[in-house]
Amino acid sequence: MNTKIAKYGVKPVTRPKIPATKTLDLRNELGKQIVLSETKLVLRTHTKTFKKLADM
Repeated sequence: MNTKIAKYGVKPVTRPKIPATKTLDLRNELGKQIVLSETKLVLRTHTKTFKKLADM
């Protein structure tokens, strides 16, 4: 149990484990599009980080 939150008067609750039911297949054309769009998003949001890594 999480005892850190018990110090603040919050009662810890056990949550049920929910297994993943879907699998993501990246081998088809839709999967390639997902990878490309996520890559573009990461490159756009972390531009400065990638510039610093490139200059190392």
